[in-house]
Formats: sequence, structure tokens, C-alpha cells
Amino acid sequence: MTESPEAADRVRFSPQVLPPYLKRTNSIEELIPWLYLKGISTGDFSEALQALVGERAKGLSANVVVRLKEQWSDEYEEWSKRDLSQQQYVYVWADGIHVNVRLEDDANKKQCILVLIGATADGRKELIAILDGYRESEQSWSELLLGLKHRGLAMTPKVAVADGALGFWAAARKVFPEMREQRCWVHKTANVLNNLPKSVQPKAKSDLHDIWQAETREAANNAFDHFVEKYKAKYPKSCESLSKDREVLLTFYDFPAEHWAHLRTTNPIESTFATIRLRHRRTKGSGTRRTSLAMMFKLAESASKKWRRLRGYEQITLVIQGQLFVDGTLQENAA
Repeated sequence: MTESPEAADRVRFSPQVLPPYLKRTNSIEELIPWLYLKGISTGDFSEALQALVGERAKGLSANVVVRLKEQWSDEYEEWSKRDLSQQQYVYVWADGIHVNVRLEDDANKKQCILVLIGATADGRKELIAILDGYRESEQSWSELLLGLKHRGLAMTPKVAVADGALGFWAAARKVFPEMREQRCWVHKTANVLNNLPKSVQPKAKSDLHDIWQAETREAANNAFDHFVEKYKAKYPKSCESLSKDREVLLTFYDFPAEHWAHLRTTNPIESTFATIRLRHRRTKGSGTRRTSLAMMFKLAESASKKWRRLRGYEQITLVIQGQLFVDGTLQENAA
């Protein structure tokens, strides 16, 4: 029996497709940014929300949604100009998120939304910046980072975490030359496995796990050597993808062990925006860059209410002071 379009919509907008922090929300306003960035038109919001939250959404008109979008756009613009002179971010996570709405027109179809999240001196995660641009573009990321400096951010983060393919790194080396680099293990694992046959991937994934889960840098390097020796003859591309970032994949060993889980991946961004990443063909309609940025801002704002402090946040003071850590352990007698 063929499923009706109405039934298909109910499946598509079932609570199971929501981000974890929205699954129990009672706020329709928290759902609107997610729907917009999934490519849903304003006129369809009422029907989609009814499928998600029931009868409470019946009175939501397109005019109400338009007014909310305008209000949130104003909030985003004010936030994006805020003074940062008193802020310090010890760790930062960067990524570029592709969404289902096109930004303005076809000429910008390769654009995405650049996101930067930071950990403050007291271990709290905070949204730093959201800007449209190109994921692999140094210029796009330079605009974002220089904008932070222009608004007063003077203290260089100790380490940044991101995918190796980002233009972020070229920009960061110029704007914050003293900042350490840590490649995201989730992205790197996916890149390495993509160059392997599916039959080999489970074992290779386990071998990669042995690297980043090692207790010491020496053990990690031994596991690294083992992986390369094991796979290089048949799968040189996978080994090249892994080996070229060897040092910056292991930076986390120079920071407190309690922070390793936070530093090995871009999880603060992944967990917030994973459900709106572009996975299928984009919708026909275009979204304005102003509204799209505002919606990303509101989505992150909702998610941030559930963000937890870093494990071992008390250690951040030692990181700021430049204390020496070896294999995650503070060296008490270091000169």
C-alpha cells in the first residue's frame, strides 16, 4: 500500500529525528530554527510542528514565524558585535556546517555556516562565533578570526580542535600563531576508513582506536607504527591520510588527561548540529544569509543550555599558567 504524503510528513517529523536536547522540549520556539535549517518553508511550519508537538502548534501562523525570525535576526546581529575584550577561551573547536537551505542564491550554493565554540577559564563551553563562508577557505576563516580580534579578543587560545580539511588552519596560523593544533579523531577516522574496503574497516577502526585511546604518547606512537606497517602495502592512501597529521593528532597528550575526551574531537559542534548537516539534495527555496545565521545562533543557544562544564575544569588554571603536562600528568618539579 502506498503511503500518503501526510503520513510521510508525520514520519519525517517524528520526535526521533530531533536533536537530543530538543526531544523533550516544550518550546515551539526552540523547534523553529531546526525546521528552517532543515529546509522547511515558513508556510509548512504549522503542519510540521503539529507532527512534532501536537495540537499546541495549531495556532502558529506564518506571520508569527516571520516576526520571530526578524526578532532573532536582530538578536544575532547584536550578539555578533559584542565586546570580547574581557573574554578568554582556553580551548576552541571549529567546523563548517552545511545546511539544507541555500544562502541567498545558486552562486552561494557551496557556502556553509562556520562555527566556533570555546571553553572559558572556568571550564564552560560557550558559542564564540557564527558566520557564513566556505569551509575550505582561508579567507572565510580569516574574516571570522580577525573579527574576534577586532572586537577585543586579545588572549590566544591554548589549542584548537578541527578537521584537517578546514581553511581554518591556514587562517589560525596567521591570526593566532602561538595556538597549538589538534586534529579531530572523528573526522580523521572517517577519512582513513573511506580509503579502505568495507570488509577491512571494522578491524582498522579498532586499530585506530588503539592509537587515540593509548595511555601515553609512546604507546600511541607504537600503535601508530603498527597501523601503518599493517596496512601500508595494500592501502597506502589510508596510511598517507593518517601519517601526514601524526603530530597534530597527538597534541592532546600535552594537556590534562581529564581534558582528553574534549580535545580529541569536535564533539561540542558535532553533537549540536549533526542533525541539520546537509545529507541530501537541498530544497528548492533559498534562505537569506541573515535569517540562516540567526537560526544557527538560536539553535546553538538552545543547545548551550545543556552543555556541561569540562571534566577536570579545575585544571584549566594550570593550563593558562603554562604548566607542563606529560601524558596528561602535571610535572610538579618542571623548571
